[in-house]
Amino acid sequence: MNSQTKTTAMTPHVDVKRLHDLLEQQKAAYQRHPVPSAKERIERLARLKNILVKYQDQFANAISQDYGNRAVMETKIGEVLTCLEHIKYYSKNLTEWMKPSKRHISMLHQPAKGWVEYQPLGVIGVIAPWNYPLLLSVGPLICALAAGNHAMIKISSASSNFGYVLENALSEAFPQELVAVVNGGGAISDAFSHLAFDKMIFTGSTSVGKTVMAAAAQNLVPVILELGGKSPALVHSAMNIRDVAQRIAVGKLWNAGQTCVAPDYMFLPKGKTAEFTKHYNDFVNTMYPTLRDNKDYTSIVNDKQYNRLQGYLEDAQAQGANIVELNNKKESLTDVRKIAPTLLTDVTTDMEIMKNEIFGPILPILEYEHIEDAIQFINSRPRPLAFYYFDIDSARAEYVASRTHSGHFGINQTLTHVAQDDLPFGGIGASGMGKYHGKEGFFSFSHERSMMSNPVSPKLYSLKFILPPYNKAMHKVLLKTLFR
Repeated sequence: MNSQTKTTAMTPHVDVKRLHDLLEQQKAAYQRHPVPSAKERIERLARLKNILVKYQDQFANAISQDYGNRAVMETKIGEVLTCLEHIKYYSKNLTEWMKPSKRHISMLHQPAKGWVEYQPLGVIGVIAPWNYPLLLSVGPLICALAAGNHAMIKISSASSNFGYVLENALSEAFPQELVAVVNGGGAISDAFSHLAFDKMIFTGSTSVGKTVMAAAAQNLVPVILELGGKSPALVHSAMNIRDVAQRIAVGKLWNAGQTCVAPDYMFLPKGKTAEFTKHYNDFVNTMYPTLRDNKDYTSIVNDKQYNRLQGYLEDAQAQGANIVELNNKKESLTDVRKIAPTLLTDVTTDMEIMKNEIFGPILPILEYEHIEDAIQFINSRPRPLAFYYFDIDSARAEYVASRTHSGHFGINQTLTHVAQDDLPFGGIGASGMGKYHGKEGFFSFSHERSMMSNPVSPKLYSLKFILPPYNKAMHKVLLKTLFR
């Protein structure tokens, strides 16, 4: 397929019955070869790498079609490159991770030996969202393959063009019994979440996460939930506001804010909003001198999401919020489904935009007099996927980190932790459960199987000394030495 070829979403060829057949096919294939060697796993990752490189233009163009417009370089840097780096990291380390881990055996059970082996789980179900459809489908796949598993990937119906490119691309590298892509919505999505996988990973909203977890519970399928929530940014008065504005602008406007770890709202020291607004506007104009026809500025993915964001703005304005739209050329954006970078001040907790994850290029600003008040505000709400703190003092940063909970704690940075190979990624509480990325991704998709071996010789079998009848000298020794 030429990189400029327009993809067209087709009718899904996988029906509900076919889903069950596909799962059984993968489970049978896994049973035939349940422990692939490190060499085999690395070779599978190499095949995946080749596909990512070969199809990078098709992936980027298809995702842009699904969005209406999505910056090609955002896809290549944020999704393709990140996956390539993850593959390199896993290929380098998985041989070491696969080695059995020796464990201590207590004196009572000597001379037995104990260790842990890291066994593939079997078949992993991956449910990917529409906002980063490549990274959030291929990313878990990398972990699954490194751990020796098979995988079925469900692509969001909002990413239909991308889904069919991915399906074609991965079928070139892997048989369906090893890696399969499932497209379609409605009944397909519901049926997929009810399949009896050996583990499932879902990335998406908290509300849908609850539904997926309930479906998985019917088959006692363990689930990694990567959700979202309202990730705050907190700025100390000692921080240079211009530097803050640049780093917040990058984190908030990448993918037009449609990122689960984007700064959702921010706390500034009292009296700093005007200065922040000026610098933020400067960076907006530098990055996006125009908006309407600018291929670098991403559209809102569909009408549903666009109307939701417009509803938040209307509700906030009706309740007294001040809306600062950074659209200096006053371009009309409605018909291209874009929303200009927007700041909100005078916001209250009664507004819908302060109750729900925003997922768009809109940033509410609150001010604080005492930083403890801001910390209390953040702690009184569901634990976020990320918390960004800006300060020049590392001791203060450590203090704030120790007083709060979040999936990630970023100091003077936003977003970039997602692309760090050796850092685990995941939420806490309402923002999710379980981790992947880093070595945690390998272990999350492996079964940590405890192993114990006793000597064959009956003379060396330790427990024979404590068997009934319980009147031996050894029992008296045990009571005197260990029961205290």
